[in-house]
Amino acid sequence: MTPETAWAEAMKYENRPNPYPFFDELRKTPVARVADNLHVVTGYRELMALAHDPRVSSDKRRSPLAAKPAAGAEPPPEAEHMKAYGDGAQPMFIMSDPPEHDRARRQAMRHFGPPHTPDLIPSMGPGIERLCNELLSKATGTTRIDIVDEYAYMVPVTVICKVLGIPLEDEKKFHGWIFEAMAGMDLGPEAATEEGKVRAEKGMTARAAMAEYMMGLIEGYLRQPGDGLLSKLVNDDGPDGPMEPREATANALLLLIAGHDSTVNTISHCVLTLLRNPGSIELLRSRPGLIPRAIEEVLRLQSAVQFFPSRSATADIEVGGTVIPKGSAIFLMYGAANRDPSRFPDPNKFDPERRDNEHFGWGSGIHTCFGGPLARLEVNLALEVFLRRVENPRLVVDPPPYRRSQVFRGPQHLLIDFDRIKD
Repeated sequence: MTPETAWAEAMKYENRPNPYPFFDELRKTPVARVADNLHVVTGYRELMALAHDPRVSSDKRRSPLAAKPAAGAEPPPEAEHMKAYGDGAQPMFIMSDPPEHDRARRQAMRHFGPPHTPDLIPSMGPGIERLCNELLSKATGTTRIDIVDEYAYMVPVTVICKVLGIPLEDEKKFHGWIFEAMAGMDLGPEAATEEGKVRAEKGMTARAAMAEYMMGLIEGYLRQPGDGLLSKLVNDDGPDGPMEPREATANALLLLIAGHDSTVNTISHCVLTLLRNPGSIELLRSRPGLIPRAIEEVLRLQSAVQFFPSRSATADIEVGGTVIPKGSAIFLMYGAANRDPSRFPDPNKFDPERRDNEHFGWGSGIHTCFGGPLARLEVNLALEVFLRRVENPRLVVDPPPYRRSQVFRGPQHLLIDFDRIKD
């Protein structure tokens, strides 16, 4: 199978439940050109090198995928993702380079963790555990639950709304927008179909609505400051000053989506992985100290973010025996590198006792997810409560249906049957 064919198969929606055999094919050429101006990197060592290479830009404005197609030409499906993460001169900081990236990331992290707000994440533990228990208690008296809709989604979305200062009662409004936006970001061949074009159009409309909503919140906080991160971004008196409202809007969208979507997928994949591996639930119940390690193993096997679409080469770069030409787009395929057999023994096996597990589940380099500590706390508590209270869980459908996004890959629903919810 050629790299081009393996890439096309990996991106097809029908293969979303298990793209990994095609990643294995791609890894035979760890750095491969799969389309005009696009190289994908699937080898662990090659990806590590590029994630820390200053010649690799994350600025979406430098990527050839952000360029307008020639008159009469269709944009490549990969370009659709570039529209989703902020337009114009103010991209999200994950899609920018130093020093712009460093300044914006400092402005956000100043209000999210050490050294300025060291107690923020630890103080949220009791409330997250209480929320997990409340959600499972709602299933008392039933014998079936959708882990995605009724549990995994509500935990992180409740938390990120509190952190950002977004009214939780608006969740029904932006939940639909996020779903439409994600469905419209399709990298596969289906994007070129009429149905795919309709999804893309709906996605653009949803993204515009989200941006307008977020700008409204930010303008309100400029008039009347509040306690959440959004207010602090635009009213900051720190060394970098406040963030300009338009830039704050782009980054607010990033923080809202990344702050819950990857966590939803990780909680769901934890439950799915345990139920697919007989004996693992009993192991973790008898040795709860292994839960954090088991979560890291799920992050390796089912990466929270499979790759990110904005990187490009600012110079010719030789890596893994291949030269990536200057100006080429680069996709660092975390989900593929996390199963590289040259780095992880028996890489497709779920091993909750795996020790040497330096995975790319939250990225790497200067763009490593700074929300990782909060996400780990949420997943750890959600899994602890699930293991303690759900008696004899069983999968209803395997594989479950998946959402369309290849970047934030996760089940759309995950139905499980059980005997009862324990007190």
